[in-house]
Amino acid sequence: MIGRSTAERSWLNTIDWYLVGAYLLLLLVGWLSIYASEYDPENVRSIFSWEMRSGKQLVWIGTALLLDVLILFAIPPRTVEALSPLLYGVMLLLLVAVIFLGANTRGSHSWFVLGPVSFQPAELSKITTSLFLAKWMSRYGFRLSRRQDFLLTLAIILLPMLIIVAENETGSALVYLSFLFVLYREGLSGWWLLLLLMIIVVFILTLVYSPYVALWVTMAAAAVCVCAERSNLRRLFTLYLPAGLLLAFYPWLYRSWMAEGPLAFLRPSWLLAGAALAMFIGCLVRAWREKNSFRVFVALALVLGLLITRAVPWVFQNVLQEHQRTRIEVLFGMKEDPSGAGYNVRQSMIAIGSGGFWGKGWLKGTQSSYGFVPEQSTDFIFCTIGEQWGFVGCLLTIALYVFLIGRILILSESSRETFTQIYGYSIAGIIFLHLVVNVGMTIGLMPVIGIPLPFLSYGGSSLWAFSMMIFIFVALIRNEKKYFR
Repeated sequence: MIGRSTAERSWLNTIDWYLVGAYLLLLLVGWLSIYASEYDPENVRSIFSWEMRSGKQLVWIGTALLLDVLILFAIPPRTVEALSPLLYGVMLLLLVAVIFLGANTRGSHSWFVLGPVSFQPAELSKITTSLFLAKWMSRYGFRLSRRQDFLLTLAIILLPMLIIVAENETGSALVYLSFLFVLYREGLSGWWLLLLLMIIVVFILTLVYSPYVALWVTMAAAAVCVCAERSNLRRLFTLYLPAGLLLAFYPWLYRSWMAEGPLAFLRPSWLLAGAALAMFIGCLVRAWREKNSFRVFVALALVLGLLITRAVPWVFQNVLQEHQRTRIEVLFGMKEDPSGAGYNVRQSMIAIGSGGFWGKGWLKGTQSSYGFVPEQSTDFIFCTIGEQWGFVGCLLTIALYVFLIGRILILSESSRETFTQIYGYSIAGIIFLHLVVNVGMTIGLMPVIGIPLPFLSYGGSSLWAFSMMIFIFVALIRNEKKYFR
């Protein structure tokens, strides 16, 4: 009901306590897990001790809660919205400045070191990008289908992402892919998400198998999409399927019968490139005749697939750092390194597996107590939960995250403000990607790329960033509840 005064609705009634409660529970789980990850039964220290990371984390938690209160009661949400372009610009400057002025931490220039305190601009840039993206996409007349609006939206997302890549913080940069879900929610075609999936698959196939296999899969996917768009199964089985099988077995035929004969010039790579070119031209011709933009999309996907197969070896050798290359090779079984790059993941999986169903109990984990897992209080905090609280603890922790993300999505959908909706979906996507990647790292399903687990991992920059992210959203929802039932 519009027109109800602020006085009639106290601050207790306007704050979403379900969301706040999930946030506080995650903080508690993180604090206890950080203490457990460095607990030494032979030299017991208090959980409040400054000599323990748990003691320092308690300070970060306290300052984060103070920030939460300031955001809720001292900073008007509309001020944050109005200042979002300025905040975005300032953060871009900080991202660039840290490359030249930041400390060199394991090959990464992404931290400002100010005495005993370290600050990572990449963490806060997720907030400023979310705010500015929401501000831009909620303006009157915005249409994602309009080319200019679409390109500027991509620029808002890609600009900080590319700068973070230049800092050698590939993991933090990958988080920006979560904004694709926001664009999808705002009307981006699902084919663009499929294109992103294709890029990932082509990258992996090129790396693990060969460029030939990767390009063949790209062409097969393009053929299926073209036939599915027109429901033309006849063309799929009479033309594309036989041609695909011929190209699949052609390398074997060439090595067995043709490599030494007069047809040796018909190399598999040349034949596949010729088939790709024919398919590309065919798509463009049909697109021009039928005024079909989807065929143009397929043609561009073919070109992109070809470029990726040629670029992957160069990117792998010249862009990724040695430890990143090794981690990827270990993940995909290209190299065995149980005492090197694979050590962290191996010990993490041992810790989680040893916890069983119910866990060993808090402060009773042997992997935790004796420091077998490096970075256990930061990137691998989840394995502490798995060892000490078992499968049940892992399940409840993930359920808590699912509730938090789900609550954000529900509140976003029920909001009357487009800005709040877009911002809510942005932070939900960021938290979801962090959760999936971090848990995937600890159980060996994803490469170790240094992404913290929100609210649980040790560190001030990460905790502040996620706390501010959540409470800006809580403040936006609270502002609406003042005037709407």
